[in-house]
Amino acid sequence: MRYRYRAARSDGGFVRGVIAAAGPAEADALLLARGLSPVETEPEVSGLSFRRAPSRAELATIFRSLSTLAEAGVPLERALAATAPLARDSALRELVEDARRRLREGQSLSAALRATECPVPAVTLSLLEAGERGSRLDAALEQAARQLEQEAELVTRIRQALAYPLVLLLAGSASLLVIVTVVLPRFARLLTDLDQALPPATRLLLSLSELIGRYGALALIGAIAAMAAFGAWRNSVEGRATLHRTLQRLPLIGPLRLGFASARFSRAFGGMLAAGVPILSAIDTAQGAAADVAVGERLLRARKRIAEGGPVARSFGEERALTETTLQLIAVGEASGRLSDMALRAADLADREAEGRLRGLVTLLEPALVLLFGGLVAFVAAALLQAVYSLRPG
Repeated sequence: MRYRYRAARSDGGFVRGVIAAAGPAEADALLLARGLSPVETEPEVSGLSFRRAPSRAELATIFRSLSTLAEAGVPLERALAATAPLARDSALRELVEDARRRLREGQSLSAALRATECPVPAVTLSLLEAGERGSRLDAALEQAARQLEQEAELVTRIRQALAYPLVLLLAGSASLLVIVTVVLPRFARLLTDLDQALPPATRLLLSLSELIGRYGALALIGAIAAMAAFGAWRNSVEGRATLHRTLQRLPLIGPLRLGFASARFSRAFGGMLAAGVPILSAIDTAQGAAADVAVGERLLRARKRIAEGGPVARSFGEERALTETTLQLIAVGEASGRLSDMALRAADLADREAEGRLRGLVTLLEPALVLLFGGLVAFVAAALLQAVYSLRPG
């Protein structure tokens, strides 16, 4: 959920912006971690909008351009002007233009991007803030671009892995729907005219076809309403948290989600440490990059242990916040003083492990779908053939 805030800086000035958090308390904690004192924090209220948020790939293109131009010595305002034509999405183009306008008014790049209506990941904004504080904005832009590119590449690989099972599911469902709603009713009329006793399998199949024909529209409306209600519940703070906690407890999905969440957190955590962000502040912001409320809660509990003096890797391990492989690499980095480097390596390894686990599940899913739809089609064919053979004399 996004919150609009008004906060006081350490120099006595005030800033306004938007921050993503699971609740008001978390929003205030994130502001305090950035050195701001929250004055007003309220949920962002927006009207109905059909504009989609820019993808990680689109954001990566923008930040890669900014990083390249900034490294070449081009002033930031001119870099934004040169980058705007690269934004194919209108919302993203407005973001760049709005940020450029705010930059001319004296705001920093991170503050300008945070104040825009188009959402930018909190981790990206924190990387920019750290770079601005340490006069290393060029490096921060490079790190932000690299992180967005890696996230975009991961999303692409996941979609590629799920593409064939999804096509198989849709094609099989459409084929069965045509058989049940078009072929079977005509066959049923033919058998009714002949006034013949039908085998049990054929009667069951025809009854199912009749039910779908009679109540199919109502069932479709009910399914759409249920999906809309589920979507609204899932998008609520409590619903999303409950759903994520439930998914984490499932035997196959839980470890898979933990692997991807560990990769996202480790990449954000390592990038922020490399940009000079303190450990506790890096955890505060990077836990949102995990994109899993259940894992985020574990990371925040681990943060409390670290704040009390506990070792980083052990604190994460006691809360089961990350995968075992990620914990081992973080422990090595903590012991060797290379925590940021090892966190980034852990992210790459966790990505590969989680992707391998996903491909293994997809490998099992594909033949399972083939067997399922093949079995259903075989049942329909057998039921129809039994009816045909029953009509033969003798």
